[in-house]
Amino acid sequence: MGIFSKIIALLSGFVIAVISASGYAGVILLMAVESACIPLPSEVIMPFSGYLVSTGQFDLWWVSAAGAFGCVLGSVVAYFVGFYGGRPLAEKYGRYILLRKKDLDLADRLFARHGEIIMLVTRMLPVVRTFIAFPAGVARMNILKFCVYTFIGSFPWCLGLAYLGKKLGDNWQSIKHYF
Repeated sequence: MGIFSKIIALLSGFVIAVISASGYAGVILLMAVESACIPLPSEVIMPFSGYLVSTGQFDLWWVSAAGAFGCVLGSVVAYFVGFYGGRPLAEKYGRYILLRKKDLDLADRLFARHGEIIMLVTRMLPVVRTFIAFPAGVARMNILKFCVYTFIGSFPWCLGLAYLGKKLGDNWQSIKHYF
């Protein structure tokens, strides 16, 4: 097993333990961490939550809402770090959270070209969704719109991943090594 596989296995074990012990609050917490520019994959968090839907422990709609709410909470943290720390902070320390100068440049171009609606769209894109809150803060996006767009854009992402986990439910034991 390579180092990357070991890291993913550790993260997956952590995610499963937190959600199993904490329920919906665990989903909120983990999705908040993921959305605060800390690469904790929602692609593990939400499908496992969906698996728990298939066992009757969670409701699909509530777990999706919990995931989207967690995205808003974590994103607000990243937003304010961007708002107050700005681009100089990202350029100095961004590499520690896998945020590079070219990522910031891309976000700047997206905001300049498409405006605030970019927040809604990017919430449904892998990887980009984790880091877009920081540049939104740097761009001084309206905080109310930011929160609304973050929730609306995150909900389909969370719902889709949870639904996938629900559908895979009975086969979870045979596929869990992929997570």
